[in-house]
Amino acid sequence: MFTGIVEELGRVRSIVPNAGGARIAIDAVAVLDDATIGASIAVNGCCLTVVELGDGHWAADAVVETLARTNLGDLAPGDPVNLERPVRLADRLGGHLVQGHVDAAGTVRARELQPDTSELFRFDAPDEVLRYVVHKGSITVDGISLTVAAVHDDGFQVAVIPHTLAVTTLGARVLGARVNLEVDLIAKYVERLLVSDRSPS
Repeated sequence: MFTGIVEELGRVRSIVPNAGGARIAIDAVAVLDDATIGASIAVNGCCLTVVELGDGHWAADAVVETLARTNLGDLAPGDPVNLERPVRLADRLGGHLVQGHVDAAGTVRARELQPDTSELFRFDAPDEVLRYVVHKGSITVDGISLTVAAVHDDGFQVAVIPHTLAVTTLGARVLGARVNLEVDLIAKYVERLLVSDRSPS
């Protein structure tokens, strides 16, 4: 479980294809502080398992499904990635509850600089994601916990402060770039409970 508060902007060191999947090595510092083989680290919001540790880097294996469903399949050596370790039970929950299970990929449709130097991002998103997106609700974009500023028929908007632009991948995202989306876990549970309540006994 994660919170969507990015700890570190890492950088892809290498990508080694393997039967449709790939081993992705990432340069990092902060997330290696207590990392062990078998531990989880979220990469652009996608939970991966540490399979290799080195001096200033770590590696994870991404399977075919992960590369196809997320923007990890778009990565190249040198690309920045958002990194977060799992939340500990004693930690403050600074963002919202995030599983690290990407629901779908969206795309950057527009980004507009605001007078206060924040930016308004608009993302296209599939119906399977939008059904759970509500105004002022939470959503995870590339592993970043954000508040929904507006919802449209084909996407949504978020306002991103300068600090977030500086310390995450959003600062470098160009129009058309794919981003990983994970909806609020609570919304899924609420829907499931409502469907169950309507089921015949």
